[in-house]
Amino acid sequence: MDVKITTLAGGEAGKVKLSEEIFGLDPREDILQRVVRWQLAKKQQGTHKTKGRAEIARTGAKMYKQKGTGRARHSSARAPQFRGGGKAHGPVVRSHEHALPKKVRALGLRHALSAKAKASNLIIVDDLKVDDVKTKMLVTNFAKLGLSNALLIGGAELDQNFKRAASNIPNIDVLPVQGINVYDILRRGTLVLSKAAVEALEERFK
Repeated sequence: MDVKITTLAGGEAGKVKLSEEIFGLDPREDILQRVVRWQLAKKQQGTHKTKGRAEIARTGAKMYKQKGTGRARHSSARAPQFRGGGKAHGPVVRSHEHALPKKVRALGLRHALSAKAKASNLIIVDDLKVDDVKTKMLVTNFAKLGLSNALLIGGAELDQNFKRAASNIPNIDVLPVQGINVYDILRRGTLVLSKAAVEALEERFK
């Protein structure tokens, strides 16, 4: 498919032919859901923790004698039913990660790119570079392109001036092409790719 290339100022800069195998697929929600779930599970910290009865610093002496009180038999004050006792079956430090085949992850990225292209939420720009770190100027340029909620993907090396200027704008994310991922693509309304990013993606999926 042929897509026009624009400049950051909103002008035309030619056309680029996008691969149908990357940008022309019929998006499958089940694959996208699997990849997003895998990403979020991997991102989850898993540092939640409560103390079990073996970890409570409390006396190990028998609470009261076994017989003759008319009460239930109890041994340790660390038991979960007592105030100050350990938590029964509480959360422990663990990893929430689960496996997802590499081919499914790669397919998910292609389906996410295709979903943006199909919804006409894909913009190709010639380059993500600015001369000065001026957020106000970048906001004006984004308004011309109709960008209010977008993910911008540059080449292997991001222009530091552009990155700093865009960092102050809400709902705008900037990533190098190595950091492109399904979750970030789907959480933003518009996907903006530089020419260098398109070339890198087509080389990656060749």
